[in-house]
Amino acid sequence: MSQTHFGYETVDESAKAGKVKSVFDSVASKYDVMNDLMSMGMHRLWKAYTLAVANLKAGDQVLDIAGGTGDLSRAFAKQVGPTGQVVHTDINEAMLRTGRDRLLNEGLVLPTTLCDAEKLPFKTGTFDLVSVAFGLRNMTHKDQALAEMTRVLKDGGRLMVLEFSKVAKPLQKPYDWYSFSVLPKLGQWVAGDAESYKYLAESIRMHPDQATLKAMMKEAGCGHVDVHNLTGGVVALHVGIKC
Repeated sequence: MSQTHFGYETVDESAKAGKVKSVFDSVASKYDVMNDLMSMGMHRLWKAYTLAVANLKAGDQVLDIAGGTGDLSRAFAKQVGPTGQVVHTDINEAMLRTGRDRLLNEGLVLPTTLCDAEKLPFKTGTFDLVSVAFGLRNMTHKDQALAEMTRVLKDGGRLMVLEFSKVAKPLQKPYDWYSFSVLPKLGQWVAGDAESYKYLAESIRMHPDQATLKAMMKEAGCGHVDVHNLTGGVVALHVGIKC
């Protein structure tokens, strides 16, 4: 049976999805609070930058992969207006339900779909933009997921991947200290779950760096890929155009 990584642990491929599900089932109710705490609010700036680069127009069709609590879905919906559509998706039911309820509480009704990014239930050439924010690193077959995201794009459509990445060398030691010493303690204090945030830190280190992910997106069918390093490479926004 094929093996893959779950953080620093090696597991059967068939077991990874269940382990990731357990992590997000555990943290769903405290996800937004923890994002603010562990990034010191920076995740809001990273998403705002992503929205500025997206620069969607009225009537655009958008797929938000791993949309979770709905931050980007909500903002995309404002950009595309009533003539456009944003589909809010996640593979984790607890995260999706949290996001759907939050959107409904704000009076925003979006199509909400539980789906696996490696097997998207949408027709080829459907969307002007596909976005995945902080979700790709949790996927077992990243190449397959990227190929599926590219498949459902229209020709000339854009794939945007916002994800933790390879931090600049001068920041590596303090970043490692924060990730492995502070982050699990924050997780225990706020969410009652240190292990899930230990996995988060490990999963970031196992994720492809900027150059590798750029090559993977090109292999998946993007003819051109730009890389935007944010906060010294703590996060990178990759923007690919389907050829």
